[in-house]
Amino acid sequence: MELTTCLWFDGRAREAAIFYTSIFPNSEIADNWIAPTETPGNKQGEEVVVNFKIFGQSFIGLNGGPQFPHSEAISFQIPCANQAEIDKYWDLLLADGGQESQCGWLKDKFGLSWQVTSPIMGQFLGGPDGEGAQRATMAMLQMKKIDLAAMEKAYLGN
Repeated sequence: MELTTCLWFDGRAREAAIFYTSIFPNSEIADNWIAPTETPGNKQGEEVVVNFKIFGQSFIGLNGGPQFPHSEAISFQIPCANQAEIDKYWDLLLADGGQESQCGWLKDKFGLSWQVTSPIMGQFLGGPDGEGAQRATMAMLQMKKIDLAAMEKAYLGN
């Protein structure tokens, strides 16, 4: 058994699936479901569901209509190995209409929230130097995109 995340879209499920699978490794579009008859959100012959995987995790893109937009209450966290990965995913997810937030958060062009972070941050935010951790936290709170070098510099007091 596998837990699957269903993402509700207003007619853009296939576009979103193509976008996400083009960005992340171990990703693919699987099958879909075409409405055999009229449904509450779709006309006969329209694509209702697109099944896809990101990082090997299963997702369903549901063309459900405009009733339920995405919100920041749910986000996907990308644990980047280094600054180059942070920069890469940050830029790709912001492309074509995404919005920066703060502390490594952004919304992509579909309104989904992402946290582009790194496990390395834990060395600065939860390191043994309490004052350094406070400085690193204050530095992070001023950031939009995470800057690991700036967090390390703040942690070390430089």
